Amino acid sequence: MKLDTKVFRYAGAKSLDLTKVPTTTAPHYKSRKHYKEILLADVAELSALQHLLYASNSYSLLLIFQAMDAAGKDGAISHLLSGVNPQGCEVHSFKHPSAEELQHDFLWRTTCHLPARGRIGVFNRSYYEEVLIVRVHPEILRSERIPGELEGSPASWKARCRSIVQFEDHLRRNGTQVIKFFLHLSKEEQRKRFLQRIDEPARNWKFSEADLVERKYWDQYQTAYQQCLSGTATATNPWYIVPADDKLNARLIVSRVVIEALRKLRMSYPKLTQEQQNELHKLRKQLAKA
Repeated sequence: MKLDTKVFRYAGAKSLDLTKVPTTTAPHYKSRKHYKEILLADVAELSALQHLLYASNSYSLLLIFQAMDAAGKDGAISHLLSGVNPQGCEVHSFKHPSAEELQHDFLWRTTCHLPARGRIGVFNRSYYEEVLIVRVHPEILRSERIPGELEGSPASWKARCRSIVQFEDHLRRNGTQVIKFFLHLSKEEQRKRFLQRIDEPARNWKFSEADLVERKYWDQYQTAYQQCLSGTATATNPWYIVPADDKLNARLIVSRVVIEALRKLRMSYPKLTQEQQNELHKLRKQLAKA
């Protein structure tokens, strides 16, 4: 069953209306058993590609996940990386900025956690929160102590998006491939998942009154996401708008996008010089006699 990831790719060339972008799509699996088979194959290939990425030590991969609450970010990340060597991967979640982080520009705290060459870095939420939650809750912006004339104006949001685009271009020029996922969830599906978190004891910890408070801002968040995606999607650093009402489907789409991105990198295992090969042969003879 072919999965065409181009369907979900948004490069900013056309205007975006999230209300017209579906949160569901035809499943790319025939059954739950078939889903597990596909995912296992993808995880195995991703593990091999990650090993090559680490050995070649030329590129790094930064995966960014943004979504409304309960869209399935954690599940997508854990399933995607289930077969990857932990030494070659780091996951970072970004909550409310610390006092130290507030003393710097909005890109500083995430820049400190960028993946080194040969590694995969995952941002569960990211610097994009600075044009999302901060836009919905302008009181957060005031705590950042930026100059008053720059605070919260339409020009300031465009400037932040421009800074992000330039930052991601800089990363790409220096070998960090950025892949950005927006898990597109419907309001009704979020309601169902919140109810599951309340009804199932094992999921109670994942729900709080704050989730309901934020849900009241649904329309404002949709507007913020629409403007964010439109303002930061480019041909070199596009967004993948992944229909997220079906968690299993979303995971398959995400894994396929990542695998395709890694396949395109010019990676190879280090080649030994003739002198190094001769030294290896010499060492092998010593081991054989030991």
